[in-house]
Amino acid sequence: MKYVCSHCHREENITTRHAKCACGGLWQLDYRPPAFTADGIDRAEWSQFRYHRYMALNGDAWRAVSMGEGMTPVIRFDDDVLLKMDYLMPTLSFKDRGAAVLVAHCKSIGVEKVVQDSSGNAGNSVAAYCARAGIACEIFVPEGTSPKKINMIEAHGAIANVVPGSRDHCADVCRAKVETEGVYYANHVYNPFFYEGTKTYIYEVYEQLGRIPQHLIIPVGNGTLFLGVMQALEHLLASGVIAQMPTIIAVQSEYCDPLLRAAAQHASEAAAITPQPTIAEGIAIGEPMRGATILAYAAKYGVRFIHAPEEDILHARATLAARGIYCEHTTAANYAAYLYYCAQYGATPDCLITMCGAGLKSDH
Repeated sequence: MKYVCSHCHREENITTRHAKCACGGLWQLDYRPPAFTADGIDRAEWSQFRYHRYMALNGDAWRAVSMGEGMTPVIRFDDDVLLKMDYLMPTLSFKDRGAAVLVAHCKSIGVEKVVQDSSGNAGNSVAAYCARAGIACEIFVPEGTSPKKINMIEAHGAIANVVPGSRDHCADVCRAKVETEGVYYANHVYNPFFYEGTKTYIYEVYEQLGRIPQHLIIPVGNGTLFLGVMQALEHLLASGVIAQMPTIIAVQSEYCDPLLRAAAQHASEAAAITPQPTIAEGIAIGEPMRGATILAYAAKYGVRFIHAPEEDILHARATLAARGIYCEHTTAANYAAYLYYCAQYGATPDCLITMCGAGLKSDH
């Protein structure tokens, strides 16, 4: 197992402290899991690491880092919609999937301090797992981030830096620290070990339902869930477990949609946009660093992009809450986008929507 540059294809050891290749390309993992079978699931492990046979893991550091993340229920919402309750995690968001694997990797190679930029959930997740692993942590978040998310970051002993300006500017400030100080960049976009966690979303769905639903609603900002989902679906397809890809419906904010615009133009790079303020803060990414990879998957598998209309998000959140599902704004945007998709294209049965963040984190 090694890193390979996505641009120049140079190989690098996974123990490197460099966040990216010298040419500027991002790392990809050169790892091919064995064919997926139910017999390969470690049923004695009650966490996402029951799929460790199919995950790129560097040793057994995950055993001391895991907090039982994963194994979230799938519930029926109505005749057409299933909800994957991924906010039922240690830090109340799906980002725990990736953070558990990434921090375990950091632990395995002896990293003592990390920095990361985030709209809140990923930063909170990395802070929590670093606390468990005994790794110092500093998180950069953009202004406007939910105060409750910042409180959670600090509660885990991490330093929280609130950066004026956009989410993309926040990332620039954090990356400048990485470049000048050489501290390890435990970032959910740059580091491919994060996707080894998010891909377990699909393994769980398949184990729980015995199939993959016909339609999957996936929010896409930086694409951390999307990329893990696509990797896992390709794995199931190559293993002969599923016969075809489901329809992937990728959600972008009405006010921040560089990938939706690019896909509409059949472009290979994210469109240049000026993001507008949105309550769907978790997908407010104007410059997705793995945009080309996301768009390549979209073109290959006919991914359909859809807006989450800004004016519909709070109504969607209230509708979910009235049925017992109390989620954050970005999560409600998934359901708002589903309803908008149905209005555009008609009934969309057998649809799985991720409930990726808990409501208590975004009451602001």
